[in-house]
Amino acid sequence: MSDDNIIHFSPWQDFNDAPSIEDPFDVEPDPSQIETFVDVVFGYCEGQIPVRGFVDMGQGKEGRPHNIWIDADTTAPGKLATFANWASREGAAVYVIPGTVTAAGQAKSADVLQMQALVVDLDAGDIPAKLDHLLHHLGQPTLIIESGGRTSEGANKLHVWWRMTEPAEGPALAELCRLRGEIALKVGGDTHFRSAHQPIRVAGSVYHKHGHQRLVQIREHHGIEVDLDDFAERVAEMPPIPGAGMASTGTAAPGKPSLDAVLTTPVRQGDQDDWSRFAGASAAIGHFLRMVHDGRMSPDEGWEAIRGYNAAALRPSWPEDRLKAESERLWTRHIEKNGPPLIRLNSGLPGPQEMPAFTLGALLDDDSTMPEDIIAPRVLTPGGLLVLGGAPKVGKSDLLISWLVHMAAGVPFLGFIPPRPLRIFYLQAEIQYHYLRERLKQIALPPQVLAAARDTFVATPKLKMLLDTEGSVRVAGAIQAAFPDAPVDIICIDPIRNLFDGGPDGGGENDNTAMMFFLKERVEVLRDHIDPDCGVILVHHTKKLSKQQVKDDPFLALSGASALRGFYTSGLILHRPDEDCSQRKLEIELRNGPALPPKVIDKVGGQWVEINPMNERLVRQDVGAKHDAERARKGDVILQMIAEQATRGKMFTLTQFAAKFENKGSLGGKTSIADRLHVLATKGHVKFVRGKKLDKLGLKPTKSKFGYICVQGMCLKTDAEVMDVVTGEVVPEVVGVFPTDYMCAESGALLPVENPEIWVDQDGGSE
Repeated sequence: MSDDNIIHFSPWQDFNDAPSIEDPFDVEPDPSQIETFVDVVFGYCEGQIPVRGFVDMGQGKEGRPHNIWIDADTTAPGKLATFANWASREGAAVYVIPGTVTAAGQAKSADVLQMQALVVDLDAGDIPAKLDHLLHHLGQPTLIIESGGRTSEGANKLHVWWRMTEPAEGPALAELCRLRGEIALKVGGDTHFRSAHQPIRVAGSVYHKHGHQRLVQIREHHGIEVDLDDFAERVAEMPPIPGAGMASTGTAAPGKPSLDAVLTTPVRQGDQDDWSRFAGASAAIGHFLRMVHDGRMSPDEGWEAIRGYNAAALRPSWPEDRLKAESERLWTRHIEKNGPPLIRLNSGLPGPQEMPAFTLGALLDDDSTMPEDIIAPRVLTPGGLLVLGGAPKVGKSDLLISWLVHMAAGVPFLGFIPPRPLRIFYLQAEIQYHYLRERLKQIALPPQVLAAARDTFVATPKLKMLLDTEGSVRVAGAIQAAFPDAPVDIICIDPIRNLFDGGPDGGGENDNTAMMFFLKERVEVLRDHIDPDCGVILVHHTKKLSKQQVKDDPFLALSGASALRGFYTSGLILHRPDEDCSQRKLEIELRNGPALPPKVIDKVGGQWVEINPMNERLVRQDVGAKHDAERARKGDVILQMIAEQATRGKMFTLTQFAAKFENKGSLGGKTSIADRLHVLATKGHVKFVRGKKLDKLGLKPTKSKFGYICVQGMCLKTDAEVMDVVTGEVVPEVVGVFPTDYMCAESGALLPVENPEIWVDQDGGSE
């Protein structure tokens, strides 16, 4: 036997050289990642989410697709996590169409009504290079997700998401899908996402292809939102990635350079380069003029940028008079096409040399009178900023309008006190004119309050604008025109989202830099231009948190950047602790005064009132609510039984009813029924028939001092017979039963009923 035929045995090689495999039991769906994914992709949407479960290829198993539709609300993360757990056990992948539809069964492209996030699927080629290209040209995404698949080079396939500031519908939805296709084309991504109904894997679910089980993993999550129009400009300016991407059809004319190339590539005289000096200069000048027009640069900064490009990129440079003439020509054309330019406000803020500073002694020795609150106690102080937050449909706008009208009338509201009738400008961007006037008429406000606020409360209809440079100028002019004789006291902006301008970088509400730009360069500049001492109220939406999270720190619910909470002087959060109860809680946070306790408020008779917090349960609230509901159920069942028994010709005393129906209808024992009857009698829901009236009804005499029990609208079947005038049928006679006595709510004594035909409850109601 030759050495070639000898098999050498090594226990380590023979028993431990098997390739390592992934443990299928080591991968489970991640509910927290599913929750993050649902918030980014569906947090603002309404409708139903189409969910798909497909058995991943290469597992040697078959299975039918499973389709479900779940509501895009607070229950969506939990339902999707439950579906993901089932899918994981079955070897199925979990996909969603990243948009909402109206009803179950709908999943076609035409059925998708809303989308709030834009995705790019990077599934081939040099994925890290493609991601860098996207980051460089489109900015930081909201989510980067490892989809579970890997390229032949071993790179993780990625889904890159940008969350929009609001859901896209109609033409905006079509634009969002067009952008998905254009981006995919430019970076070599999956172009199937041109279609609105293209499904995508859910982060936090499990990938099963070819026997490999991996978590669809969130690599990065940033609280970033982008405006669709601004994002479209970035996409249009993004060049195709060399070697992998293609220019989208119609995005650039042949020979027209990309902006990135124009600003970085020198061009020489005599058409020696890919484009002429004229083409390059026109593109660069146009870019900087758009920046000036959009308020991203001042006119001086724009001109200096144009001069800088001329000096750096044109070989030789243009003469300054030609540069100025071309700039003026393009500026005129841009205004004709896009409307008037945006002119910055002069804030009038003190320069660095005027910065005030005070010694400790000066501060301690200053005993001058404190400035008067705009809204006491310290809720809104001179020059202060108040943020009112609340979820949709919680009653935020209704409460705000009632509050502002009271302040404009100089009348206290829920303990908030104005020093006099305040001049209020309500800048709102949600309700159109006719529906605004309808809402104002529907809100139940005292006539004297409405009369006093007729001229001091000024509101705008729904505005289609941003509070950018041009918008600030328009708002300032409107405020000065509304109050020409005296400065405004309060400027209210409702809501932030619809008027938000994130500045030159185009950041959204979740970007701290963009939020600080909006607060300092838009809100503060507008206030200082009108009157530095006027107060500002900003209305903002809240994000979805659990009841416990809201209870622990309600102000964490404010959506967007954390910079907002650090900037305001007062914060108010309106929320509903119990969805089954109409009461709301108003949480209050003050920077300029002592803490105020939360207020429990509700609408009574159409008007907002404060509820005494002593009436609230402090412990075992859920258990107490269940007991309340059970007591109410038992009362309703008892009243129904009394009425039904009367239609069968039977009436009972208190004692006999409790004995007869013990353990019937889940009413409990005799004592429990008797106690509930006593409560119903005290409240006036149960009354009594006794004395001579018993003979008229054909009832037997009773030793009970209360007589027989009766309820409102009760009818008794008697032994007498009557003929039905319609059918001629002989039927038992049915007569109405009216009470003779009722139980006094104070003493428990029996008192005669004044008018038996009018049923009066002990709480004062009557029918």
